[in-house]
Amino acid sequence: MSKEKSAHYVDNNKFYQEISKWKKEWDEAVANDEPTPQCTNYLGECFVKISNHLAYKSNFVNYTFRDEMILDGIENCLRYADRFNPEKSKNPFAYFTQITYYSFIRRIKKEARQTETAMNYLQSIDLQQLLDEVEGDSGSYEYLKWVQTQVDLNAKDKQNLNTVSDNKAPKRRPKYFDKEEELDI
Repeated sequence: MSKEKSAHYVDNNKFYQEISKWKKEWDEAVANDEPTPQCTNYLGECFVKISNHLAYKSNFVNYTFRDEMILDGIENCLRYADRFNPEKSKNPFAYFTQITYYSFIRRIKKEARQTETAMNYLQSIDLQQLLDEVEGDSGSYEYLKWVQTQVDLNAKDKQNLNTVSDNKAPKRRPKYFDKEEELDI
């Protein structure tokens, strides 16, 4: 009995054959100054499968912007598909998984910068003054109070992080650097 392969499985041999065939067509089109061919549907499906399943890895599963990470992975695979060299490597799955992985990392860093910018903006606003101005109104402004506590917690965490990083222990040298007589120089 042979096992049937899952619909979520990327067959590396078939993927290699398809990407090699497409790359050959792409190289010929570039050499003849013709329009470059689009990626085939199979290649696109492989890129989607790679991005979707890499997003389930424990490194990436709990981010709220997972969909953006997946789309970035697919976009980068399409963008750099022409750079795969079938003569150099017979493992396109690994090549495109690495492309997707680093696109996920770039998205996480970008989102972190945006969050930091938003927190800096909220810290620059005098939320306490806003709260004092709206206290006289009959409405409940629990959300502004929650934002104020989040900004305060972020500032406190940032301060704690800075104090911890200042108190780093010096790196320990290996023992063999301390004893010159043990080295055969």
